[in-house]
Amino acid sequence: MTDMKNLQGTYILDNTHSTLGFVARHAMITKVRGSFTDFSGTAQVNGQDPAASSVTVDINVASIDTRNADRDAHLTSGDFFEVEKFPKITFASTQVQAVDADTVEITGDLTIKSVTKSVTIPFEFTGAATDPFGNERIGFEGKTEVNRREFDLTWNAALDTGGVLVSEKITLEFEISAIKQA
Repeated sequence: MTDMKNLQGTYILDNTHSTLGFVARHAMITKVRGSFTDFSGTAQVNGQDPAASSVTVDINVASIDTRNADRDAHLTSGDFFEVEKFPKITFASTQVQAVDADTVEITGDLTIKSVTKSVTIPFEFTGAATDPFGNERIGFEGKTEVNRREFDLTWNAALDTGGVLVSEKITLEFEISAIKQA
């Protein structure tokens, strides 16, 4: 396996082999998982000097998929993402820091709707390989939690048993495969 320190170059997210997902509590008793299927991203990787690395990601909010068309329609409506007015979620790194030989923390500006907040995401390096088509690939996995209310995603419904329908805490989960550019 290639050491993370040996990585160098420009990598493009492979959205057919990557997942940008999220998890929310539903009705206080179970989790609902979803993801975005249309996104693009670029990483400038400098394994010798991680601070010189950077990441940008653009997500098409209308591509949200929770395996339920009615829920997806509600999430893209004015109650949540207001996709007509705010079609994209963006992330732009402001700092990349090596934690250890296999982990980096990427801090950056996450913009949802018109709200931008700094978030830090620890990523574990899962490996590097050349695929059968000659593409040099790298993999990372990471997750972090955000409070959706801080991004103006405030809709909710009270439950008769107490609590609310949708949790404020949302776990963002990332499984990344990226291809090195020539």
